Amino acid sequence: MKILLTGALGGFGQLISQALLEAGHTVVGTTRKIPDTYLEKNSSFTLIEMDVTSDQSVQISVARAVSLMSGIDVVINNAGQGVNDYLESFTAEDLKSIFDVNVFGVQRVIRAVLPAFKEKQDGLIINTSSLLGRLTVPFYGPYNASKWALEALSETYRYELSGLGIDVCMIEPGGYPTSFISNLVSGSNDQSSSYQHLTPTPDFFLENFEAALASNPAQNPSDVAEAFIKLIDTEKGARPMRTIVDKMGMGEHVEDLNEQHKNITKGIFQAFHIDHMFEIKGNN
Repeated sequence: MKILLTGALGGFGQLISQALLEAGHTVVGTTRKIPDTYLEKNSSFTLIEMDVTSDQSVQISVARAVSLMSGIDVVINNAGQGVNDYLESFTAEDLKSIFDVNVFGVQRVIRAVLPAFKEKQDGLIINTSSLLGRLTVPFYGPYNASKWALEALSETYRYELSGLGIDVCMIEPGGYPTSFISNLVSGSNDQSSSYQHLTPTPDFFLENFEAALASNPAQNPSDVAEAFIKLIDTEKGARPMRTIVDKMGMGEHVEDLNEQHKNITKGIFQAFHIDHMFEIKGNN
């Protein structure tokens, strides 16, 4: 398949790219700025610059990806920004910056590819969410909020596009040892002095989280890449809306939450006679 992948060099991006190529797909990956040291090593992979916070950049880059691959079958929204700080330390502008990548950037990319998907009544959109899009932990406030928003955005798109044969899914990873952790940002208005009497601190929480990852080798980030491959290989109409990837004990609890949410939503949709929107229609 012809796949557009955002955030191709960070977090899970490199692993997803590698897995896609090994599975025989053609990939255009995006990054905000291509490093001077970058060397392209695979004829089936092209890296282009795209700033997901810019309407113009997204429109130009998606058009270029379409041209390079003669179309797009799958879009993976993987670009994201994490945080580690007291929520009070983040100004409204700080939150806008996080949401501009994690939520608004996804909206820009989806809107740019939808005309092509709607024309052929086919296409797959996979958004990288998080278990923190279903539950909340301290010190990740803006990230928590952005992933909760991404979940709502993705679920709404899934229903609204189902009748057009366009599939929308989410991968919900737990925490993994990737470069994502080293790129966490803090708030621009430090409020830590007023929290000194409380424990844990953001730094202590992060240190313990990294220690937990180090002691649990089963939490392998390659599992996340494999989850994307499995979704792509699954027949349209049979793909789950949410796929949890976690081996640290958080995922099993969120599985129960997701199943309960699904049943509640189905009941509400049945009451409004719109439960047909659960089914993906169109060409197979």
